[in-house]
Amino acid sequence: MAKTLAFSFADVPTPRGTEQTDPEPTRMQMPQGNPLLLSYTLQELLARDTVQVELIPEKKGLFLKHVEYEVSSQRFQSSVYRRYNDFVVFHEMLLHKFPYRMVPALPPKRMLGADREFIEARRRALKRFINLVARHPPFSEDVVLKLFLSFSGSDVQNRLKESAQCVGDEFLHCKLATRAKDFLPADIQVQFAASRELIRNIYNSFYKLRDRAERIASRAIDNAADLLIFGKELSALGSDTTPLPSWAALSSSTWGSLKQALKGLSVEFALLADKAAQQGKQEESDVVEKLNLFLDLLQSYKDLCERHEKGVLHKHQRALHKYSLMKRQMMSAAHSREPESVEQLESRIVEQENAIQTMELRNHFSLYCLHQETQLVHAYLPLTSHILGAFVNSQIQGHKEMSKVWNDLKPKLHCLFAGPSGALTLPRSPQEDSLLPC
Repeated sequence: MAKTLAFSFADVPTPRGTEQTDPEPTRMQMPQGNPLLLSYTLQELLARDTVQVELIPEKKGLFLKHVEYEVSSQRFQSSVYRRYNDFVVFHEMLLHKFPYRMVPALPPKRMLGADREFIEARRRALKRFINLVARHPPFSEDVVLKLFLSFSGSDVQNRLKESAQCVGDEFLHCKLATRAKDFLPADIQVQFAASRELIRNIYNSFYKLRDRAERIASRAIDNAADLLIFGKELSALGSDTTPLPSWAALSSSTWGSLKQALKGLSVEFALLADKAAQQGKQEESDVVEKLNLFLDLLQSYKDLCERHEKGVLHKHQRALHKYSLMKRQMMSAAHSREPESVEQLESRIVEQENAIQTMELRNHFSLYCLHQETQLVHAYLPLTSHILGAFVNSQIQGHKEMSKVWNDLKPKLHCLFAGPSGALTLPRSPQEDSLLPC
């Protein structure tokens, strides 16, 4: 069972490249006893690596601009340049080597007319992708990941393909693959269905939470823009140089004082706008992005379940159907006394039996991997408390800072409310207004 966690993201230790050994394709960290059971905590998964993905200045090609990313790994102490197509090949190799594991999806390819907002959203998605991969136990020990994060040559795509295609998939090099059935619980299909339903429900709820968090952060940023414009309009009003008509001559000194006061308020409103913008950006980073990270993980689990059903399970069922057809054909050939046809069918049936046996082994290994991937999803669940903590802290800090600015602003309003005799008449509260006679 995973231990209860109580830490902040700042407490996660920084991995050092000198403390890591070179990844080996066949090595997987497992506790003593049943290899099906994993004992990772969220802190241990996050500590495996932290990868930064930053945009670098665009390079102009003959017709199109190419977007490149600087990908930096704490674990490997490396920094390499990668293009989107490099991520695509890396993703394909992961699916080739680990078809029974959660491989996160990539963001969409750049469309014509893509703007800065799209490019930034894709950068964030690529960062989430590579961090989920770098922290995934089997992936993190594979040479393909090390190549992608540390190889600085120009032919990284070919190197990735060569390293992946020469060893086959995980089923072929995992020592436990042929014995996976021995470790599975008797009710594995029931557990699989229940886990799939639970993850689907969690995904749907977190999807709605992410949408609301996006709207909250967006409102903070919109509020910042409105406050800034509000302050600028007050400043423009205070800077107005239109001469007063003779009708307003008696109030010229009052209007001059008002203008001077209005002009000075823009500083506080600019500060309020800055505080609101900071809060919105912080919630985008600490709340929305982490919700997106968890959603990417949950979606990769859903995709894995679909691959299991439409891939291994479907192929197994088709192979069994083909086997039964061959059996009927052989019986028909035996009745018609065609020895050559019988011998050919017998040979094909033996081949089909071997294929079915391999598919059954793969089906059990797929369920074995699904069981482990389910445990990894649950190891990430404590991320929920950190997301909520970041949201609450952001709201408290944001309101506290803005409240201070509002309180500092209030004394500066006194000169705006001077009565006819020069005495200050501050505006009444709504409660005081309600006590006035009609």
